[in-house]
Amino acid sequence: MRVQGVAWVGVKTTSVEVSAQFFEQVLGLRLTRRDGSFATLRFAEGGALELFGPEGPDGPEQFRANKVVVGFRVEDIDAACQELRSAGVELEGQLQRNPQTGYAWQHFRGPDGLLYELTYDPTHP
Repeated sequence: MRVQGVAWVGVKTTSVEVSAQFFEQVLGLRLTRRDGSFATLRFAEGGALELFGPEGPDGPEQFRANKVVVGFRVEDIDAACQELRSAGVELEGQLQRNPQTGYAWQHFRGPDGLLYELTYDPTHP
């Protein structure tokens, strides 16, 4: 497997509004979505920072062990998931795919017990 970079960072927070303003106004990220208890901001290279508030759309396993989850972008998510399985890595849940965009993600547990994610983005070179 070859990780291309960090594609996504998810943060569980109690202050989506204040955090979104900070990342947009101070750090210069581009706010692309804000829906009550959820916000998406983009880095210049295209990666995403998603803020999940108390009523955010995150799954129950997503932030159970840690408040920050990092998604590693890979070229072939099916092959990468198989490599993780072959290495004895615990996958969390099922591989998720967005049928409209082709974007896909799979959560997994690192050796530290924390949750991480593989991501595939067909629009990223």
